[in-house]
Amino acid sequence: MAFTLSIGDAAPKFSLPATDGKTYSLEDFSDADVLVVFFTCNHCPYVIGSDEVTRRTAEKYRDKGVVFVGINSNSEATHAEDDFAHMVERMNEHKFPWLYLRDKSQEVALAYGALRTPHFYVFDSERKLRYTGRGVDNPREAERATVNDLDNALAAIVAGKPVATEVTNPIGCNVKWEGKDAHWMPPEACDLVPQS
Repeated sequence: MAFTLSIGDAAPKFSLPATDGKTYSLEDFSDADVLVVFFTCNHCPYVIGSDEVTRRTAEKYRDKGVVFVGINSNSEATHAEDDFAHMVERMNEHKFPWLYLRDKSQEVALAYGALRTPHFYVFDSERKLRYTGRGVDNPREAERATVNDLDNALAAIVAGKPVATEVTNPIGCNVKWEGKDAHWMPPEACDLVPQS
């Protein structure tokens, strides 16, 4: 079985606290035509480098029934700045157009098979996975990116069309797993798409 979700898989359920003081579950987004769940954090240069292009993508599709939910699953023992207090601080500073949830137990990251930060999962109205992988092809220097795979996938889904590229390799820092070396990844986790 693949470590990460495969196209057509159902969105795993979750119930996680957010920086706005509320707790959210998958069911809270039942009105969304498309749900984008992405694993992110506070410190990763690939996240920081691409947050503004992610913001523009979220804002572009907000009126088309697309909802973005960010989840931070990183161990704060590895990076102290990935703790909840810094999440609140970051949202207060940047006012991103998504909810920011804390997965301290890392159970949700395991359920989705999150590999890196950022790692995007796009689900349709039936909460079946339609796209997974990177947002753009150069998240660390997003201004130099040439392909926005997330935007391309969302454009197809909201238009009722098939997604041309359903799976890409996420580009970023690996998820920081509790009790593991900072660069450790589960042995069954590998590239989603073979490297040519």
